Amino acid sequence: MKKANIHTFFSILQAANPHPKTELEYSSNFELLTAVLLSAQATDVSVNKATRTLFALANTPQKILNLGLEGLEQHIKTIGLYHSKAKNLLATCQILVCQHNSQVPRTREELEALPGVGRKTANVVLNTAFGQPTMAVDTHIFRLGNRTGLAPGKTPLEVEIKLLKRIPADFLLDAHHWLILHGRYVCKARSPECWRCSVAHVCDFKKKTTAP
Repeated sequence: MKKANIHTFFSILQAANPHPKTELEYSSNFELLTAVLLSAQATDVSVNKATRTLFALANTPQKILNLGLEGLEQHIKTIGLYHSKAKNLLATCQILVCQHNSQVPRTREELEALPGVGRKTANVVLNTAFGQPTMAVDTHIFRLGNRTGLAPGKTPLEVEIKLLKRIPADFLLDAHHWLILHGRYVCKARSPECWRCSVAHVCDFKKKTTAP
């Protein structure tokens, strides 16, 4: 995708949704970290359903620890991979209490040192909680990076690096939210809805599919 088209692409997404937000429900940085950790290979809908009851009872690292493994699993058992996620969340809470005064750390290194927190999760927290211009490449963003021509790459990290280089600075803070939402509701994996896509005219995929 050409530089001018990239600017047009994000200008259109920005105009349609000036203040994009994650669809995960949270009211503190710790709740956000917990929700993102639980969201791996799960839908935001399923995570929100579980965390509504979990956070009503336990919304701090110490309160999560007080639940214990069995108690925590009861609250998140509707989420995929809940056994391993419960263990990781408890271990993360222990580190937060002992090393970070129960606060979510603000650096990538400290975040990625937490059990169950990889680069993508760290990027979400850095962006959404702390306003850093990071790019959390999930399955939607990886697909869009390749399909649209924004940032073709064979790995999530390659797509991430290219997106950070190619997206204009004015759009970078919110870009990851726009791309996720666009991939979730319009540029779908199996059946991209090009017929109703507001950025189809600057998308390389659309050009290919309409070429004679």
